[in-house]
Amino acid sequence: MPKSFTKIWLGGLKRLFAIQTEHARTTLKRASKSKRPVTRPASPVAKPSVKVRKTVTRDVPQRGARESRVGPRAAAWAGGTWTRSFHSAPAAPGSLVNHLQYGLYLPAGKPLKHVPLIVMLHGCKQSIDEFAEGTRMNLLADRYGFAVVYPEQSKHAHAHRCWHWYDDTDRAGRAEARSVVSLVDALVESYGFDRERVYVAGLSAGAGLATLLALHFPDRFAAVALHSGPAFGEAHSGITAMDVMRRGTRQDPVTLVDALADVTSYPGMPAIILQGESDHVVAPVNAEHLTEQFLRLNGIVDAQGVRKVGDVKEDRKATVLTRDYTRGGRRVVRLCRVQGLGHAWSGGDDAVPFHSSKGPDASSLLWDFFRHQRRTELPRAAARATEGARPRAS
Repeated sequence: MPKSFTKIWLGGLKRLFAIQTEHARTTLKRASKSKRPVTRPASPVAKPSVKVRKTVTRDVPQRGARESRVGPRAAAWAGGTWTRSFHSAPAAPGSLVNHLQYGLYLPAGKPLKHVPLIVMLHGCKQSIDEFAEGTRMNLLADRYGFAVVYPEQSKHAHAHRCWHWYDDTDRAGRAEARSVVSLVDALVESYGFDRERVYVAGLSAGAGLATLLALHFPDRFAAVALHSGPAFGEAHSGITAMDVMRRGTRQDPVTLVDALADVTSYPGMPAIILQGESDHVVAPVNAEHLTEQFLRLNGIVDAQGVRKVGDVKEDRKATVLTRDYTRGGRRVVRLCRVQGLGHAWSGGDDAVPFHSSKGPDASSLLWDFFRHQRRTELPRAAARATEGARPRAS
């Protein structure tokens, strides 16, 4: 039996490596045909450190980088300011320090006081630079005036930079979620971002960590976006995580939610869920299970999964199936399934691995959903930064 589990795990990793290799091969062929070199953005210029231990900034749009086949071109830094730094978060049990690397994008020409903040969580085998470039979220930040922070998983924590979304303990996933919350609180305190409009989005393993944030820290976030994410509550190890990714949950998704949260006291969490129909890493059934789970967290379905309030509207345009669940005329949960899309960010820069020009622009969809959400029931305790707070036992 252990041998078969190992084969499952290795098989999943091989699929991830194959996707990245194919991306690289395709990009090189395109560059060769167009006689353009495939390059990465130049290294940022170092400046003196300032608040929240900033160490590196840049405020000049990148020129001469590789071209994207989708518009606008992949200017990850757009016209604003990019800061690469680290945050000293509360240490997990057994650790002396916890330095969380991150990148922060501040929009150009916009006052920062009371602007929204979007937290972007990358997937396995991604860096925050690639995630920013591939999603082009910073271009939207300039257009609509919000800030974006990209926490980065350390290779010391996981060789492939995967977040431990499946290990909801104080030594792994819960500790990573707490580090992100600590970073968010510090940034809100430092820059004066609107704490009622903080949103979190993730891709793949990043979506998995986003569900932990939504589940355990609902007072910090106004809405969550899950792209190609696994259903939660059943996986508790790397092996069971691969099983969920391949098949969805074996148990009833709603029952899993009720075992993890007191739905009667949970404040709700608006969610948008995106999934490629041709995803061979995270099976599309996960999106259906996630939808059921967030319908339960938002009190739209009962313990048997039967809808008790609100309305549902389904719409298919071209290759995208959209299903909206509303309550009182307000969209609470949205599911978008994209035909022909694999394990990649929809409508992104396909010159970057794990991003695809197929499908609608996921970044725009996220912001369109987020901008209508606001967390107004913030408890007073959330007004203080949690940096230095002692982690609570799970």
